[in-house]
Formats: sequence, structure tokens, C-alpha cells
Amino acid sequence: MSVLYKRFLPDRYETAYIVNDKQSGMRLDQFLLLYMTSFSREQVKQKIKDGDVNIQNREGTHRPNTKVYEKEVVEFCIRKTIHEDEWWNGEKLELDEPEILYEDDNLYVLSKPAYMATHPTGKHLFNCATVYLESICGHNVHSIHRLDRETSGILLIGKNPKASSQMTICFEKEQVKKCYFFIAIKNDDYKGETSFEANERLETGGEGLRRVYIDHYPENSDQGKRARTLFKILKTEGDTVIGLAFPQTGRQHQIRVHAMAHGLPLLGDKLYLGSYEMFQRFKDRYATPEDHELMQIPRQALHAIALNLPYPEKRKTFLSYIPKDLSEWISKNTKINLDDLHEQIKLEVENYFNLL
Repeated sequence: MSVLYKRFLPDRYETAYIVNDKQSGMRLDQFLLLYMTSFSREQVKQKIKDGDVNIQNREGTHRPNTKVYEKEVVEFCIRKTIHEDEWWNGEKLELDEPEILYEDDNLYVLSKPAYMATHPTGKHLFNCATVYLESICGHNVHSIHRLDRETSGILLIGKNPKASSQMTICFEKEQVKKCYFFIAIKNDDYKGETSFEANERLETGGEGLRRVYIDHYPENSDQGKRARTLFKILKTEGDTVIGLAFPQTGRQHQIRVHAMAHGLPLLGDKLYLGSYEMFQRFKDRYATPEDHELMQIPRQALHAIALNLPYPEKRKTFLSYIPKDLSEWISKNTKINLDDLHEQIKLEVENYFNLL
């Protein structure tokens, strides 16, 4: 199969495919299903009827049973609609805009807002970091690492394949040091430590949809993969615990699971403060009032607040701020002074990275 081009634009996704000799004579809908694997046959047929499919240099109306022939180019378009809207308690959320913290000839350092994907995947094709930056610079950019869609914070994007490859190697070799800000709701498993180390091994919890849930096992277990996170607690008020996490490895959901394992599930975490069943209710948009009351905020309170990396010839630190939604929750629900908290975070980040 041959993809001629892909274009991710803020309002639509365009792609084109070249028909090869083995595909010659296929129905148009069958040909597209080879590529559009997340679409049903009926959805593909509807896209053809809606005029979102075009065979270059072929006059007339295209139909699902229209035949395609070798070397023809088939263009496919997906337009931005409501399918990426985010909702909370019956109200559509106003999404924040990303901010470029740093830029040079090789690299973007982006402060990614919550709900923005790193790159197009599944139904998330438009509100993506790479799409946003490509619309600004007018050429392809390259994701170096990723953040969960609900997790906000510092994200590195390469401007060219060489820079992206070099930085990806730094992440793979664990040469990039990371710091995350979090808000947690403590339970009886929290021992009151102001700093601690989590070494629980992590493993995907099951098959199919349940792969989204990560299980944890003791450090000396033969199950799961090695994982290590350092935690520093900054503020405690009632059941609220605010702190920093310094992941030493890069496992899926690592900070969220390690925090939960030590009695500090993150505020707004539908999986680990809630449950897999609650996560599914939110995903399918039939979460109960009790679900919303437990979560308190629409997304997990986790923000990639700082990165320290070897770039270009010496180590460089990038620092962001607590995002608006988490700052507003802190101001509304605690007596913690945000200015003091920011200064404390800056000091802890500098102390940690200077020790490297």
C-alpha cells in the first residue's frame, strides 16, 4: 500500500493513496477500508456519499461500488466536527491554548494544555501538538516523547528528523530528567512522608480495553517491569497533598500508579482515584453525579512542570508554571499561597537538577 501524502490541518485531515496493481479493479469502499481501519464499511460508504472522497482526474459522482485502477490517486478527507469536544458535568469545556516556551532551528518546547494529544491518533486528529505547530511553521514536525492527553506540561517537538532522532535517543538512554507537579487526595495508605521513593513494578492489567489500566507489584516481584519515581511533598492541607514527582524511568502511567500505590491517588484521576468502571462511564459520557463529586475536576491533576536535558552542548532546564485549572482549584479549595508555591517549586527543581 502506498500513501502519497498526509496533511493534518487545524480544521481537516487530508490523505491520498496510490492504487497499486494488486488493488486495481477493487471497489472504492473496499480500497479505503485497507487504510481506514478505525472506520466501519458503512462509515466509509457515508464518507463517499458525503463527497469526502475523490479520485483524481475522474469525472462524475463517486459511489461505494466505483472501481479504482492502478496508479489512480484516491483522496480522503476528515473534517473537524464535535467528536473531539470535551465535556464535564453536562457542560462543554473551553480548552486552553498551548504556549511555545522556547524555539530554535531544531526544537520547539511547548507547554501543552490538558486534552491536547501529542500527535494524531484514533479520533484525536486536530487538537494535537504536532498539528498545532505544523500550522504555524508550515512543514512537518516530529514528536520526540509524549504526554498523556489529560496531562499538561512541557513537551519537546523536533523541527527536523535529525534533531528528533538525537533527542529521542536521550530519552531512551534516560538522560532527560523530568519533574511533574501533582495534586493528590490522600487515603489511609499514605504514611505521611515528606519525601519517598516508589519502586513498584508496573504491568498492563489485562487484554482489550482493560489494557488501559496498569497494575503494580512489589519491587522484588518477578511480574511487571522495573519502575522508579522520587516524590517530594510540598504542601499538605486536610486531605489535599501537593507535591513534585521525579520519574527515573518512563513507564506508562508511572507517576499516577506509584502515587496511588503510596496512598496518594491524583485528584481527578478516573482510573486510580476512581476505577476502571468509572473511567468507562466518563469515556461513554454517562458518569454519575457521585462520579463527578469524587473527581472534583475534569482531568488528572498532573503537569510536566520541568525538563532538564543535554542540549545542545550542555544541560539546559525548561520550567513552566502551574496551569490555570489547577491553580484555580488550589485557590478555591485551600489556603495555600500560589506565589509561595511557585517559588518553592522553582527552588526544588533547581536543587534537584543541580545535583545531576
